[in-house]
Amino acid sequence: MALIRPTRRLENQLSREHGYGVILGVDEVGVAPSCGPVVAAAVAMPPERRFITGVRDSKTLTAQQRERLARAILRQATRVGIGAASVREIDRLNIYYATVLAMKRAVARAGDHDFVIVDGRRIRGFEETCGPYRAVIDGDARCYAVACASIVAKVTRDRLMRRLAARYPGYGWEHNAGYATLDHRHGLAEHGITPHHRRSFITVRRVEFGEQLELLAPATA
Repeated sequence: MALIRPTRRLENQLSREHGYGVILGVDEVGVAPSCGPVVAAAVAMPPERRFITGVRDSKTLTAQQRERLARAILRQATRVGIGAASVREIDRLNIYYATVLAMKRAVARAGDHDFVIVDGRRIRGFEETCGPYRAVIDGDARCYAVACASIVAKVTRDRLMRRLAARYPGYGWEHNAGYATLDHRHGLAEHGITPHHRRSFITVRRVEFGEQLELLAPATA
């Protein structure tokens, strides 16, 4: 299947029809992992500059490609904001509302803007906090600014997970980024739950529940 190449079609239309200047693309990463924060990025790219070759949905890129592209994006971007929601917030709010919170924080930290393009579906109450916006399904594959945001968010979170891996070895976070891969599950079984695990997630709850069962099991002679 051919890769979808992001374009500035929507950004150009918004500028032409509504006069918007600074248009932020927003994307998040870290919804599915069983540990670590959810991270969002908001990025505005200068319309007069050429496309950065290779920019597309971060999921289709290698780690080395993302690192290289993130550096180029940060050099060229006119606005950049990073937002996150902690494990505690994920467990308290649930992952959906924590993700929205991370995106709102990213937009706030990006500073003044005229419009926001968000990857995904419409978000109730988002406009009241972030101003006028449009939600685009597969926006990280279709919209240039959102694709740039997806790369910055992914690189930021992966770097964080590598730092946490150095403090909590044995879970493979340096390469699995906290997803429930086989080596991560083995780490949970062997080393237990860390403060960075999402206790509201089923993979972690199974470990916690299993440990409780062991404690409640009757002693044998």
